[in-house]
Amino acid sequence: MINGVQRIAITCHKSPDGDALGSTLALAHVLRRLGKDAVVVTPDMAPKSLDFMPGVRELVVYTKHEQRARNVLNDAQLLFCLDFNSMKRIDRLAELIEPLKIKRLLIDHHLEPDDCFDLSISFPEASSTCELVFRVLMQMGLLRFMDRYAASCLYVGMMTDTGGFAYSCDDPEFYEIMASIIRRRFDRIDLYNKAMNTFSADSLRLQGYALSEKMQLFPEQGASLIALTKEELERFNYSRGDTETLVNKPLAIPGIYWSVFLREDADKIKVSSRSQGDFSVSDICFKYFNGGGHQNAAGGDFVGTMDEAVERFHQVLADLFPATEQQSTEQSTQKSE
Repeated sequence: MINGVQRIAITCHKSPDGDALGSTLALAHVLRRLGKDAVVVTPDMAPKSLDFMPGVRELVVYTKHEQRARNVLNDAQLLFCLDFNSMKRIDRLAELIEPLKIKRLLIDHHLEPDDCFDLSISFPEASSTCELVFRVLMQMGLLRFMDRYAASCLYVGMMTDTGGFAYSCDDPEFYEIMASIIRRRFDRIDLYNKAMNTFSADSLRLQGYALSEKMQLFPEQGASLIALTKEELERFNYSRGDTETLVNKPLAIPGIYWSVFLREDADKIKVSSRSQGDFSVSDICFKYFNGGGHQNAAGGDFVGTMDEAVERFHQVLADLFPATEQQSTEQSTQKSE
């Protein structure tokens, strides 16, 4: 399929994270070294926190350059769909892609992909879509075209989608892949610090406020909850990506093994959840928050008010831990007061 075309478009899910950007940019780097005209089209802007990734300034952002995005997709002879399993994950970009009479190739690690792709490389057991891109390149014999720029993008994606190598990376082959990537001799420490340890002053203040004033603990259920309204986000000049790692913070507390973060957007409540061990937050997000993901990292959306979303969280507690939910809620309320 690649050999038979010249113009290739690559896209990912809306609100692209490190894995979405890493996989699309890395693939674009390799395809260009093959002599192809490869362009990455994203549904919306990437967070400023990922501005350091090689090639990010060459993205064609649909919400910013609509006509250019239309031109790229209409001219494309082949389309790669990375890090999403359903057209609803690409928002309004789906309206441009669905009528196209070109092959769609999926590379993704989310559960149950839609049956709308001509070729699906779907492997939910993988740590990230970046890992899958590496495996695909390896099996096609194209690793020799993976330069340090492509390797940097894959590294960032694999790192961020595992929470800094904290979960979803137990397979020893993960580290064999990482070793092959690192051999491309990029500045690994610099990328790690930029991706995992760099925050704006507003972001740090927001996270401090969230942990000090908004974090609720439910020790009996090993759970935590942080809920931030639009007003609270605006108070700290919120920018996308400012709360990217916030959901992980409560897991540092002994006895807390799953965490939920609720963030109020313009038209819905964004839900993020993380866990440790065998506790599946994917099941919770699928059943209660119209989402899903992986066992230890999942998300979803809730249409309603923040109070209703918090009430839904307490419903989760009541359903999973019926004997302890009321007692823990009362204790949490008392501590907050």
